[in-house]
Amino acid sequence: MWLVFAILSAVFAALTSILAKIGIEGVNSNLATAIRTVVVVGMAWLMVFLTHAQSGLPEISKKSWIFLILSGLATGASWLCYYRALQIGEASKVVPVDKLSVVITLILAFLFLHEEFTVKSLIGCILIGAGTLIMVL
Repeated sequence: MWLVFAILSAVFAALTSILAKIGIEGVNSNLATAIRTVVVVGMAWLMVFLTHAQSGLPEISKKSWIFLILSGLATGASWLCYYRALQIGEASKVVPVDKLSVVITLILAFLFLHEEFTVKSLIGCILIGAGTLIMVL
């Protein structure tokens, strides 16, 4: 089931880029990011209440709070940079560079989460990096 959600995530991420590139024309990139964020926050809380997940709030540990907040800050920084890049660059070049996050995630997962970094992972990282380079040149 994870694969279905991962594919849907990729499709929605692609739509996000195209819709954002069209919508950001003539709009300050920070303002556009703020508008997008309000919509995302609204959708997320709607899902929390529709699935009755709000009851889990008191059970969240201090450590989880800290890392979820840090993750949120990283997401915000990513979105601000992404929207600015999308505003001044071509979507067909910005998006592949943004997807280098896959390579960076694999490296960080190896370093900090001690996840396995295999020959297959290394080859994948090299191919993604090379593919990105080819696409943006």
